[in-house]
Amino acid sequence: MITVVCPVFNEENYIRSVIDFFIEAAPLDKELVIIDGGSTDLTCEIIAEYMQKYSNIRLIANPDKYVPYGLNKAIQSTVGDPVIRLDAHTRYEKDYLTKILETFAKTGADIVGGPMRAIGSTSFQMAVSFATSSSFGVGNSAFHDENYEGYVDSVYLGAWKRSVFADVGLFDTDMLRNQDDEFHYRAKSHSKKIYLNPEIKSWYSPRNNFSSLFKQYYQYGLFKPLVLKKVKSGLKIRHLIPAGFVIYLLTMVIFSGYTISFVPIMVYALLALYFSCKSSTKISVILLMMIVFPTLHIAYGTGFIKGWLIVMMGKKPKI
Repeated sequence: MITVVCPVFNEENYIRSVIDFFIEAAPLDKELVIIDGGSTDLTCEIIAEYMQKYSNIRLIANPDKYVPYGLNKAIQSTVGDPVIRLDAHTRYEKDYLTKILETFAKTGADIVGGPMRAIGSTSFQMAVSFATSSSFGVGNSAFHDENYEGYVDSVYLGAWKRSVFADVGLFDTDMLRNQDDEFHYRAKSHSKKIYLNPEIKSWYSPRNNFSSLFKQYYQYGLFKPLVLKKVKSGLKIRHLIPAGFVIYLLTMVIFSGYTISFVPIMVYALLALYFSCKSSTKISVILLMMIVFPTLHIAYGTGFIKGWLIVMMGKKPKI
């Protein structure tokens, strides 16, 4: 039997799609554990409807609300192997689960998953999808590359052999964000193999406005220094560049009288334009991408700087 886990919070518009996928997907021998972080909408009522018909669907409460607490409760209350995580805002190919099992069998890896494919139904979501799939937007992060196959640092969502938790521990509850990165970096530091297979297909719906996008990437940046403090081997140059960009923007105020200080921002704008035009021919999407790129970088960089200062003071970031 395999175990499928899905943390949720106020997902009444999405939860039916996730459960229907689980019911229809092979293999038959599986269980679904949904962990609710205190939903105030109809999420739990909808899940209860399915539980009356399907004995292999369970709902457990997560009074601590945040994802790492919920994942740990689900892992500790199940016995299936492997443990496969789903997300409510993601659409899955019908063979998603079987491709995961095939990848485990083919590679012998300890952790497997697919790339993070973002899709959009609005021009803004399309802009975010293209931006977060480009090297200019997110650096050389392999799990954003839809065509890459091989061993990596992390995968989207993730599927884990149960033995991994026995060997490296559960999810770190300090990581209110980036808990998957920290866990995968920690697993890799314990010589666990993580394999990305593009045949494991899913599609994620990104944020649909600038404020929520900024908040998301700010929080990613805020918790990244704590990740890197706990697992130093996870550090990559791409983690530092947005913070450097923010520092550069701040120093422009001091050195604005020097023409040369504007050269980097001009180069940045040209790169943003190039990658925007490379990604789309739709003018509205191109224009939005020109704003999405700096939103991602400034949000992440600002969060990273604040998170680094908090960690340097011996404290932990909070949301």
